[in-house]
Amino acid sequence: MSKVCQLFSGSSGNSIFVSYKETKILVDAGVSAKRICQGLSDIGEDASEISAIFVTHEHTDHVSGLRVLASKYNIPVFAAEDVIDKMNRDGIINEKVNIVPIESNMELSGIEVLPFELSHDSVSCHGYRFNLGNSRSVGVCTDTGYVTNNARETLKGTDLVFLESNHEVTMLQNGAYPYPLKKRILSEYGHLSNFASSEFAKELAKGGTTRFVLAHLSRDNNTPDIARETALSALFEEGFEENSDYRLYISAPINSEKAITL
Repeated sequence: MSKVCQLFSGSSGNSIFVSYKETKILVDAGVSAKRICQGLSDIGEDASEISAIFVTHEHTDHVSGLRVLASKYNIPVFAAEDVIDKMNRDGIINEKVNIVPIESNMELSGIEVLPFELSHDSVSCHGYRFNLGNSRSVGVCTDTGYVTNNARETLKGTDLVFLESNHEVTMLQNGAYPYPLKKRILSEYGHLSNFASSEFAKELAKGGTTRFVLAHLSRDNNTPDIARETALSALFEEGFEENSDYRLYISAPINSEKAITL
């Protein structure tokens, strides 16, 4: 059995749990180690049993708990080489962290890991596809200004995808954020809007994806209801029916639900 769960989501911190049998993975550690341990405990897991942490990029909301968690439990960390260099320079990691560069596909105890490039204003940013040993697959596609060709190719046919649905464009444009921040979010190095996310969801559904977890929602420029309705409408246009052809989940800033089993 496989289990997945978004433990934390959004600008206040991000972390996703993926497991297959005894192999247990985190994607990012963007809140304190203490909170991650509690989040894992809430779904019946133990931080001491984490097999690896895969880092998407070096922004604080994805790595703030990385050093403490990885060094305390001696968890190997995988990230792009330029992300590792940046984290070293910024003091995010130190010599106590066992960190390994990842630039291409790899295998980890029955899970095939396929990194793919995203477009974000970090030194680099990667999403991941995890092909599990039970013929199931999980994708993580967040923190990107647009859907890259690499993401499209790698995520095709994935069973479940954590998909960024960060903002509603009109809410952002008319909101209180300063202009430079609005410009950054709307740029090709920012975050996916509800509309862009829903368009990619249609493409994924046509390729066989049956579970969507909308992630990294903005607290100021989005609501779960708006993100959900945008995705539902887009998928309905293509003839897909919720709870028949697919299931749709919304990640809360702090998880309060059971993990999803695959």
